[in-house]
Amino acid sequence: MAAMKIRINCKTYPAAGRSFAKPAIADFSLTLKAGEFVCLVGPSGCGKTTLLNILAGLDKNYDGEIVAGHSTHPKIGYVFQNPRLLPWRTVRENIELVLDKQTPASMIDDLLEAMQLTGVQQVYPERLSLGMSRRVAIIRAFAVNPDVLLMDEPFVSLDAPTARQVRELLMQLWQQRPHSVLFVTHDLREAIALADKLVFLSASPMRVVREISVPVARSERNNETAIEAFRQRLKAGYPDINSLL
Repeated sequence: MAAMKIRINCKTYPAAGRSFAKPAIADFSLTLKAGEFVCLVGPSGCGKTTLLNILAGLDKNYDGEIVAGHSTHPKIGYVFQNPRLLPWRTVRENIELVLDKQTPASMIDDLLEAMQLTGVQQVYPERLSLGMSRRVAIIRAFAVNPDVLLMDEPFVSLDAPTARQVRELLMQLWQQRPHSVLFVTHDLREAIALADKLVFLSASPMRVVREISVPVARSERNNETAIEAFRQRLKAGYPDINSLL
């Protein structure tokens, strides 16, 4: 685990029909503590995925600095919106793909068991449900033992019961293997159920509007009444975030 300090002075994209670049992110600053689970909440198209791509090293065209611990090149695990499993490899082979040959088989076994996928480890992705595929993607990200785990709406398109099941399995795995996490979501209830801290983001150019700690006890995170009560307190106490939800 590592703390991560993020400073993005400016990230721009070319604007069609204009002679100047359109800013996507500006004056963005955020610190992620070691082992902290942070949910990023903001309007669609504000730049959340762009931010994760920058942190993952997939987009280097920006002005700023990212430091995790003492490294400017932290090890990143990334769970994309699409599971991105190779169809010609089995579940287990998709996980092994990101690991070196010295990785003990027992580590993969433990992750498969934690995510309730032991019985399908030799199955190809086409035979998996979407919820199963997303669980495989989560295992693959955890397997590299990252400094920081990035998750870009990993439960999008899942029905509510499946999303809740996968969310609960994720939290069990995270508590067993703590990592610093940045999790993107549009769903405030989901964010409250998962996060130590909520970070509310503005429309483009994206910046941090407000950071709020979640006081709901971990033992109450499956209690929909407790989650909804805190959501209502947030909306009443911080009217500036209502337009961001």
